[in-house]
Amino acid sequence: MKIYKANRKGLINYLLMGSILLPVVIFFFDMRTFTESPLILLPFLSPSTLLFWIYVDTFYKIENHHLIYHSAFLRGKIEILTIKEIRKGETMWSGVKPALASKGLIIKYNKYDDVYLAPENNDEMIADLLEINPEIKLTVKH
Repeated sequence: MKIYKANRKGLINYLLMGSILLPVVIFFFDMRTFTESPLILLPFLSPSTLLFWIYVDTFYKIENHHLIYHSAFLRGKIEILTIKEIRKGETMWSGVKPALASKGLIIKYNKYDDVYLAPENNDEMIADLLEINPEIKLTVKH
């Protein structure tokens, strides 16, 4: 079993910082409201809790000829022998996207399925997938 960390560069960092700073700024502007009713902070803390969960719980692994992705509530397993194509250096803007960064890998498998992953090292994951299934077509965008 090999585990790949997610690439944590880009927009996710700004979203996480913004979701943490916003309640702090609002708290300092109106401390009295928050000290009288602290539950009012709950709607502000929910998005930051979700973003933090996604941030720390996104990873990928290869185990028993399966590529497993895990990103908070998004989880899945792909049989590596069903992977048809890997597109490197592209970003998928819709669909299943358990990734935190752009310029990752679009993995096409089965007949019409695809998933977008963004490991820290794209080349390492590609090499490991090609070792198991050398029939995978690799498309690199420059």
